[in-house]
Amino acid sequence: MKRTSTLILTIFAFIFSQGQVRMGIIGGPQSATIIEKNDVPGWDSSTKNNYSKRGSFHLGVLLDIPLTSKGDMYFQPGIYFSGKGRKYSEVYDTAKAIATDTAFVKVNYFTNYMEIPLNFSYRVNISKKVKFMASAGPYVGLYFSGKHTVESRAYSNNKFTTEEIDIGVGDETGKVKTVDFGLNARAGFDLGKVFLTAYISQGLKNFYNAPYNGTFKHQVIGFSVGVWLNSTALPAAKPKDKDHDGVTDNVDACPDLAGSAATNGCPDKDADGIADKDDKCPDLAGTAKWQGCPVPDSDKDGINDDEDKCPLVEGKIKYNGCPVPDKDGDGVNDEQDSCVDKPGVAEYNGCPIPDADGDGVNDKEDKCVTEPGTKENSGCPEIKQEIVEKVNFVAQNILFGLGSDRLSPQSNAPLMQVVEILKNNPNFNLTIEGHTDNTGKEPYNISLSQKRANAVKAFLVRQGIAAERLNAKGFGSSQPIDENNTEEARAKNRRVELKLDQ
Repeated sequence: MKRTSTLILTIFAFIFSQGQVRMGIIGGPQSATIIEKNDVPGWDSSTKNNYSKRGSFHLGVLLDIPLTSKGDMYFQPGIYFSGKGRKYSEVYDTAKAIATDTAFVKVNYFTNYMEIPLNFSYRVNISKKVKFMASAGPYVGLYFSGKHTVESRAYSNNKFTTEEIDIGVGDETGKVKTVDFGLNARAGFDLGKVFLTAYISQGLKNFYNAPYNGTFKHQVIGFSVGVWLNSTALPAAKPKDKDHDGVTDNVDACPDLAGSAATNGCPDKDADGIADKDDKCPDLAGTAKWQGCPVPDSDKDGINDDEDKCPLVEGKIKYNGCPVPDKDGDGVNDEQDSCVDKPGVAEYNGCPIPDADGDGVNDKEDKCVTEPGTKENSGCPEIKQEIVEKVNFVAQNILFGLGSDRLSPQSNAPLMQVVEILKNNPNFNLTIEGHTDNTGKEPYNISLSQKRANAVKAFLVRQGIAAERLNAKGFGSSQPIDENNTEEARAKNRRVELKLDQ
């Protein structure tokens, strides 16, 4: 037993040598008893009351091993001497005294253990210097020594007799087990260098071999005073990381959700470096400028707004997101415009409409593209007055029979002069107008005037003039050139007019 105690103390000394462990001396008074249960007749009603508690003490060492950086949880193993057992005393009545020649008997059953508690302690600050401490745990008791003392007084002669027996270890009757175990708990105050606690321990093992059926378990209630022999520095606090994401809670903006260091410990589903809690598009990678959303492309031209110089107008990469320019503002972009510095039209690839004859009338509006003319005459040269007069003269000599649309033979020679003019001037066109006087009904007059205009046209076509150059139209009596009140005036109104144009 002494060797075991020495070994344990050596282990304690080694642990104490480690920098973070405190060692304290602990001791104090205690009251011990034995909780006995048996089937002896009359035990509970008489014999049990003769037993009383034994006063004793405990003394030993205690280690204080921190389990957390906060200084609130400790492991507290210890080893100390503890006196246990109980007392018995009985005064015999006369009958029993005469029968046994014993007037009084007193029995001390004292055992001593080296007790090793293995407690876990919790502490909470009451003030800067005072902590409430509570601990509990199992203990192992190693039997150290014991005495069984019986003192009696004879009834017949009042002679005192004392018998003292060492309590042995073994399985025989009257002996105890070497090892005892149970539970213990203590509570009190840690005042810095000194600590004060009350405690209780309860054995769980039947430690005694009695001559009758029964169980015997130690129970101790006591008070301890302790002194710490050294002070220690608590281990450096290990920062907590509740979500196990590698970012400690003290710097983790989302301590309950696993994230990454890049987002201060918060989740980032789209891995764009913006925490989901701040990301308006958590499923799409984006940028901080757009609050975690992709850079928009407002005009859908494939160039994002950050790089698009014309974000609201569809454009091309070549022009930084802007449309192809139109420098001359003619509606034909410069890539398709063959005359980027001159306004033009799409038909001519952005160039101005040409003016082949240089008369200031472009070819699209110029009826005489290769001959310089005037704007008033649609780009054609003015028809010479002598030609106009010749045509007018011919018109005055176109004759028809009375009420007929047949040309008179005298009209052929003058009309051939018109044929010659039209052939010599292929850009000339001719309008043939038929007119009548107001004699007769108007529908008839219109029909007759149209037939006469058609007759002139037919003659010219037979002479090789293209029909599309000739326009024949009858006006009846709607456009007189003189009053229709005399025969002479009516004769003037019955006419054919020839008008050249280009």
